Amino acid sequence: MSLAIYRKYRPASFEDLLGQELTINILKEAAKQNKMAHAYLFAGPRGTGKTTLSRIVAKIANCEKRQNDKKFREKGEPCNACRICKEIDEGHSMDVMEIDAASNRGIDEIRNLKENIRVSPASSKHKVFIIDEAHQLTKDAANALLKTLEEPPSYAIFILATTEPEKIPATILSRAQQFYFKYPSLEMIVRKLNSIIQKENIAIDPDALELIASSAEGSFRDAESLLDQLVSFGDKTITMGEVEGMVGKVGFDKLSQFAGTLLSQNVKEALSMLSEIEDAGYNLTQFTKDLIQYLRRVMVLKYNPEMEEMFKSELMASHIKVMVDHAKLFTDQHLNLIKNIINAYSQMRYSQFPIIPLEVALVESLK
Repeated sequence: MSLAIYRKYRPASFEDLLGQELTINILKEAAKQNKMAHAYLFAGPRGTGKTTLSRIVAKIANCEKRQNDKKFREKGEPCNACRICKEIDEGHSMDVMEIDAASNRGIDEIRNLKENIRVSPASSKHKVFIIDEAHQLTKDAANALLKTLEEPPSYAIFILATTEPEKIPATILSRAQQFYFKYPSLEMIVRKLNSIIQKENIAIDPDALELIASSAEGSFRDAESLLDQLVSFGDKTITMGEVEGMVGKVGFDKLSQFAGTLLSQNVKEALSMLSEIEDAGYNLTQFTKDLIQYLRRVMVLKYNPEMEEMFKSELMASHIKVMVDHAKLFTDQHLNLIKNIINAYSQMRYSQFPIIPLEVALVESLK
């Protein structure tokens, strides 16, 4: 069985992990000085590298070459070649335990963990406990874990990963070094996907690659999984149409063209395009959501051109250029258009005929 793309190209070192530079710099410096903490909290959106970084930290703590080669240790990276590094990468290490708190959230599981902690590492320097979705631990389980975090054995390292840090008790937060992950830029995701398609000899339209990246909504894992699905079609070249059909989303070119008809007050052309989009089987609710976001960015660029710099982390440079041009067409009258489309979006999510609320909103706003 071939390995999934997101697993095959999972970062194996600090250098490989994109989008979390501040966190990486701090942990890398700690690794150089051999000053690893006994507890970490990695918090942030899904697919941004929390579990991956947890495994890298586990390798840093146990890498045999780091322990025996002082000069190599100063690089602040695992060697990824020694027996222990390979065991952790393959998920076979007896001293690195990953616990999914979503399905093992009770006090009994934490008690079992506490019993396990009492046993010294089998073949490594440290025992590393990675608790994923840590916010789902029950209150009793969290209290039991707190006792362990207060007085951990010298060989134990705890890493809590969560998408909802506000649900983690403050008493646990205060006993762990906290790192907050941010969404990577669209450009970073495209760059990672480009690296993969070159290594895998995958042919894909550039616009289609951008749509895969934007559909992932900041998740490297989701983008790589979607690419994997499209590769399974077996086509020589992955096209924009295939990606649009897979994700149910309209690409940027079609979305910006539609927005242009609205900003030009061309209701006739807008209704024709909307009908074509529905006939093509796209998800109209998702399309409307994307349209609202597009028009919102155009509005912001109209009234605060300096926001162009901020949008560089969210959009491709070519996309921003189109939006800047559209901002020149934006007037105060278009504010009402955005309000009407937002109202239509709230209605069409529960309607059996989602196109109707949107059509009414366009006619009322552009007539």
